[in-house]
Amino acid sequence: MKLPVLFLFAALSTLWLTATAQSTIYANQIGFDSNGPKIAVISTDKPLARKTIFNLINTTTGKAEFTGVLSGPASIDEWTPGKSYYQADFSAFRKNGRYSITATVDGKTSTSFPFTIEENALAHLTISSIIHYYNKQRANTPQELEADSHMKLQGGGDKTVDMHGGWCDASGDVSKYFSHLAYANFMSPQQTPLVVWSMESASEAIPGLLKKWNIKDSLDNEALYGADYMMRALSKDDYFYMIIFSYFNKDPNARRIVGLRANSVTTDEYQAAFREGGGMAIAALARISQWKKHGLYTSQQYLDAAKRAFAHLLVNNIKYDDDGKENIIDDYSALMAATELWIATNDNLYRDEARKRAQNLSKRMSPDGYFIANDANRPYWHASDAGLPVVALSRYLTKEKDEAMRTVALGTIKKALDYNLAVTNKVSNPFGYARQSFLFKGEVKAGFFIPHDNETGWWWQGENARLGSLATAALVGGKLVYNDNKAVKDSLAVFASQQVSWILGCNPYAMCFMYGFGKNNVPYMHSNFGHGSERGGISNGITGKKENGDGSGIDYKTEDNGNEWRWTEQWIPHAAWLLQAIAAMANEK
Repeated sequence: MKLPVLFLFAALSTLWLTATAQSTIYANQIGFDSNGPKIAVISTDKPLARKTIFNLINTTTGKAEFTGVLSGPASIDEWTPGKSYYQADFSAFRKNGRYSITATVDGKTSTSFPFTIEENALAHLTISSIIHYYNKQRANTPQELEADSHMKLQGGGDKTVDMHGGWCDASGDVSKYFSHLAYANFMSPQQTPLVVWSMESASEAIPGLLKKWNIKDSLDNEALYGADYMMRALSKDDYFYMIIFSYFNKDPNARRIVGLRANSVTTDEYQAAFREGGGMAIAALARISQWKKHGLYTSQQYLDAAKRAFAHLLVNNIKYDDDGKENIIDDYSALMAATELWIATNDNLYRDEARKRAQNLSKRMSPDGYFIANDANRPYWHASDAGLPVVALSRYLTKEKDEAMRTVALGTIKKALDYNLAVTNKVSNPFGYARQSFLFKGEVKAGFFIPHDNETGWWWQGENARLGSLATAALVGGKLVYNDNKAVKDSLAVFASQQVSWILGCNPYAMCFMYGFGKNNVPYMHSNFGHGSERGGISNGITGKKENGDGSGIDYKTEDNGNEWRWTEQWIPHAAWLLQAIAAMANEK
């Protein structure tokens, strides 16, 4: 029997499409801790017809040392309609070495970029470069030092202040910020003070490993350098100057101490509230005072400065908050400040303030498990510090011994972490990207990325800091509420690992956002005074679709008529949060 020509053509076309089906492997391009979760993602342009195996290949010997079956399929129609995704889970494999994942689909083998498996791999492989990144971000060129040593204040006439030091905020911005979105009230990120506190936290979390790798002194010195800048930023009137703004001007003498609104409009509202970097600065100074190491100031001077600034904000904080009301960011920032002062002094004043702020956070917990940011119905979401409420509560619990207080705080942490898992896993999500709830046009929605239409009027960017903060929260909070400080339950460990892996290459664009590592990096970005992209720095990352106000869809651009910074610019909070996350992952015996 002869088949119609059209039928034959269709059949041959189907065979050709089947034979040339495309698959891509997405994996962390740096490494996996040997005892932790290890998951790669494989995409295909159509569902697989049968169970498919993957192999873990030792790149030195060329031999397969582990074989598993791909799980799936899953889809993400919001991002890539028509694609199917599968997970390659090799968590059970723990042998040290250099490996690649391979999978054969319809006769064609795909291979991942090589990665390392070893004990504490990520901390070992990356922390020295993170320290290098911050060292290169120091605002210490002769031009900056000269200008910043005699810094004028917005509206302050000829008065000058010594504000030299600190770190340039981003690879495209040599300004220096405690926080740069104060006017938006609910989106203030913690910037310079967070970096210092993160360095302190990492140094205290894994001191033995850092000494073993000969990098503890370097990390501690960088933290002391940041603390010294914050000391200079503390005014004689006991508030912190919030921002040194460059106006993106190549002339260093154009820089001013300012408050900042949208579109680079500057004001004389430069006093930092708790939520505008003041709280984390107090926390960082109080914590470093306990090291008994001196930078350009003594331990006692660090502590005295923290106490002065805290006392000032107890009286003046609402005056400095742009809308005259405290919100959740004040609560967790003030909780961190009070906790570190309580630890440093054992003074009941700080104990009582810490307890008050911890109780405030617990009262902000919604029935669904997300925090409420205001006194009404706005869910707390944040582009860079989403995990900070849990991290602050966890730090508080290192000092709090009262069982009733501990029970409430632990319950709040558990609800927050359970919510993070629930909202993340509510939809098909093979990469495990952390989702969140937010208010959009009066309705609470859940999505992958922050809404682009938000209180700032213009600001949205990739959220790698948010992922690092949530990974940190899952690890430090999870150890408290689930496994008696020794480990974290598997689902939280997987959640944390997938956030970090996304940053390091296991994402739909196969981009390793840590510069100088992996196969694919963002383009180099130049900045004033010779600053720019540096090895160990982390770029903003992936966003929702540019045109979508609710943050739906997915986007990553290296060119966008000057707006490519949203995806490609390195920013100091990203590396700070990753530093905390990988220190929390590390196992110091």
